Amino acid sequence: MRQSRLLWLLDRLEREPRGDAVIEGIRKGVRALPLGDGRDLLHGRWLGHPVHPLMVQVPIGSWLSAAVLDLYPGRSREAGLLVGVGLASAAPAALAGWVDWAELHRQQQRVGLVHALANSAAVGLYAASLTSRARGRHATGRAYGFLGLSAVALGGMLGGHLAYRQASGANHAEEVPHVVTQGWHRIGAVADFPVDRPVRRSVDDVPVLVVRETGGRIHALAERCSHLAGPLSEGTVSDGCVRCPWHGSVFRLSDGWNVRGPATAPQPSFDTRITDGHVEIRLRQQDGDGQTPGEVEAGQRRTETEAHGHGS
Repeated sequence: MRQSRLLWLLDRLEREPRGDAVIEGIRKGVRALPLGDGRDLLHGRWLGHPVHPLMVQVPIGSWLSAAVLDLYPGRSREAGLLVGVGLASAAPAALAGWVDWAELHRQQQRVGLVHALANSAAVGLYAASLTSRARGRHATGRAYGFLGLSAVALGGMLGGHLAYRQASGANHAEEVPHVVTQGWHRIGAVADFPVDRPVRRSVDDVPVLVVRETGGRIHALAERCSHLAGPLSEGTVSDGCVRCPWHGSVFRLSDGWNVRGPATAPQPSFDTRITDGHVEIRLRQQDGDGQTPGEVEAGQRRTETEAHGHGS
């Protein structure tokens, strides 16, 4: 079967570089916004997944409801109220979207920019709709409203392409617990892991990040960043955390918790032990094969003791 014309256009949009200079300028501007801790709030780290898709439900729902009311005579006032609600809620939703967009791959940013332009056009059309209604030009207001809904539909289609075709906002480490087999896996001798330096190993073809701390404790996490699969083994280790080299997400080595975004999901983590001078790891919290916190801590103490026995 031939590829659909729509998918061909979207694939071409992903590869179109002519707007990259504009994209880079906007990206730098968004990253320079003095948002502080609000940046992680807008990413949705507190929610466990991006907050932008949740926030857009309010303007989209309001505008769709306004369109339904516009199909009935004499309901322009109520429809206008819903248009206003949609406009008021569009700004924070857009800000969350821009903050996420600034931390995407360039192919995703190209589609995302057109997505944002379509939504901006929708905001302009709905603003014109509300103004027309306020001036008593209800027919014109309804016309602008239906045009705005068309722009919203286009923006939504592009947003779906971003989420499902390009996997922006998805957890890129979700498959790890499903492909790593149960039990302990030997990944190398203790001496193969320099102190406080990230090392990449592989278990069942799944990349694993291994870090041996100064005291001998060994940590292991899934190596591909949950945000956009960045190589954590090329990142920096500091204060018990590793920082992704691509977009700056920070994960705690002890349990994979995402301390700072843009990642909204933690890294799968592994239990570690030393057997006959070799490091062994197993996926933590496997069904029917997990360890209690006390067992994990006891295992780490044994690991430190044996690591000291093998030298630093």
